[in-house]
Amino acid sequence: MRGFRSLLACALGLATLSAWAQITPDRVAVARAEGRVVIYAATDQDIVQPLIDDFEQRHPGIRVEYHDMQSGDLYRRIVDEARSGGRADAVWSSAMDLQVKLVNDGYAQVHRSAETAALPSWAIWKNEAFGTTYEPAVVVYHKPSFSTEQPPDTHAGLIETLTRQPARFDGRLASYDPARSGVGMLLHTQDAQSNPIVFWQLARALGDRRLITYPTSGEMLDEVAQGKVLIGYNVLGSYALTRAQADPAIGVIWPRDYTLVLSRVAFITRQARHPQAARLWMDHMLSVHGQTVLARSAGLFAVREDVSSENAIGLRRQLGSAFRPIPIGSGLLTYLDQAKQRDFLRQWDQATQRR
Repeated sequence: MRGFRSLLACALGLATLSAWAQITPDRVAVARAEGRVVIYAATDQDIVQPLIDDFEQRHPGIRVEYHDMQSGDLYRRIVDEARSGGRADAVWSSAMDLQVKLVNDGYAQVHRSAETAALPSWAIWKNEAFGTTYEPAVVVYHKPSFSTEQPPDTHAGLIETLTRQPARFDGRLASYDPARSGVGMLLHTQDAQSNPIVFWQLARALGDRRLITYPTSGEMLDEVAQGKVLIGYNVLGSYALTRAQADPAIGVIWPRDYTLVLSRVAFITRQARHPQAARLWMDHMLSVHGQTVLARSAGLFAVREDVSSENAIGLRRQLGSAFRPIPIGSGLLTYLDQAKQRDFLRQWDQATQRR
């Protein structure tokens, strides 16, 4: 009996290994014959260009056709184009909830490989959706305006600062518009679930100071850099840190009470016209090498725990118990229910449009 169990375990192990598609010369040849991989992404191309260049150098003959768009537009394009056979091969976005909905609704295909197997368990869903990065939601501020004081580094501290100095911050605060940004809706709803009392107190404090909302992190960072906005709340950390490295006027805070951490989610579309090229792209992005490129060249935080990336290690170490990654799964679908989304937006408007 013990021998039978050993043989069975061995057989199951071999079956599992065979289920993980490996990169073989035949697969590479097919991908090269396909000639390109079409990627729809809600990630600025200038940030991810080092990864694109690296992929094309390592896979000559396969061109990356990259389409950068806002997360809500990306979602609608995938749904609309699926009716005519689809166009994108791979989809990549930090709007985790919209990505999970697309996968849940049947727009993705299964992909198993040694690279997907190396991901943390929370970063894999149905072997179709894969977390590729850590993406902290940060607070940004105009450094020259805080030259003689420390900016608030907790949610309670931010509320207290806005309450104590109303005139100073009037019309000079920014955050995502959840009605125009899928990432904004995700961040704010996850924030509300994580700490509802503090979140809604902060939303009311922001509204009392005539909060300005934007559809993208880039626009918020532009306003902070120019000093028109003094504090931006719930800004995507990768964009903020990249801009802060190039612009001394921008400061970045990881709230030390809790910092939400998203992941850019990727999947291969069910109707991919270049499926082998898409698999090569996915495995390249999830490999130790690709994750290192993302971390070092693109300023993103690698999600793989076997990547010796100083920024990812530093993120987890610095945040400690405040580090709150959002797992990929069906729980992200809650606020995509139209009734719940309308209720949230109504409550958000009531809190932030108080003057």
